[in-house]
Amino acid sequence: MSVSFAESETRGNLMRAFAGESMARNRYMFSADFSRKEHLHVLERLFRFTADQEQQHAKIFYNHLKELNGTPVIIDAGYPVDNYEDAGRLLRAAQHNEYEEHDDVYQRFGDKAKEEGFSRVASSFYMIAEIEKTHGDRFGKFAELVEQNRLFVADSRISWMCLKCGHIFSGTEAPRTCPVCSHDQGYFLRLDLCPAL
Repeated sequence: MSVSFAESETRGNLMRAFAGESMARNRYMFSADFSRKEHLHVLERLFRFTADQEQQHAKIFYNHLKELNGTPVIIDAGYPVDNYEDAGRLLRAAQHNEYEEHDDVYQRFGDKAKEEGFSRVASSFYMIAEIEKTHGDRFGKFAELVEQNRLFVADSRISWMCLKCGHIFSGTEAPRTCPVCSHDQGYFLRLDLCPAL
């Protein structure tokens, strides 16, 4: 079934997705600020890294709306309030929201766009849904480390990287202070997780 874009459900779904990605970006920036204050700089980087990707998703969805320039798009939608002062809860909330976008929201929006004849839009929804799954997995991994008090501790000797200067340290615990640049332990990340940032 092909419908005009201005009359489509896809138009509203794109605006909902744009709003949701924009709000996720802001929530992650707020979480990054909280993490910085708690000297959890590795989590600050994680939230900022993901916020930048959410901004890009918002731009993709917004660009699909370009033909409606100058036209307001009215939407009705609910968005989460995740204003916790606890790193583990912030990470788990982010994980939940990312999985919800992957498992339900963007799949449904993609199906509707495909049904209405907007294959490029459907493709964007499906591909971004897969990225959101990756975000959820990453947030879950870090939440697990925080919950187990293992963000800076390992069972065996591993390599840690200082995110400030790049120093690599080998041990069961990240150094309290980087011996090269003197930044605190909060900047150390397990080397095997560095590609995540």
